[in-house]
Amino acid sequence: MNLLEDDSAVMAKTRDLCETIASDSDYCELLQKVEKFLADDEARLSYQSVHESGQALNQKQQSGLQLSDSEIAEFEGARTQLLNNPIASDFMQAQQTLEALQSSVSRMVGMTLELGRVPTPEDIAQATGGGCCGGEGGEGGGGG
Repeated sequence: MNLLEDDSAVMAKTRDLCETIASDSDYCELLQKVEKFLADDEARLSYQSVHESGQALNQKQQSGLQLSDSEIAEFEGARTQLLNNPIASDFMQAQQTLEALQSSVSRMVGMTLELGRVPTPEDIAQATGGGCCGGEGGEGGGGG
């Protein structure tokens, strides 16, 4: 059987995972925050303005040009105002959490494909540069 066929065990479990995510109350709450933000023109325009301003300042700085104090102050003021908007700040928090979720799921699946087994917490810590003791060798120490 082909792993990518709709009726394969892998695709069935993938759909199960997707159903679990989509029905999770925390996930649904994050989606509501995103939808609330998308429906709020003021919050969206403020976010877009701060984002574009940040990119422009970053490009200017990468080009070797100095940023003026007034440019920095103007950006910081707009950013503070954006962060004080609860709809925008909830959106940014939700966006960050959703990106972390996607990254974690992708990392787990990717590591499973690379290792040929479900990654252990130690595998994940090693791959993300974590780990408490700096690693002691012991690669492959006893799995199945």
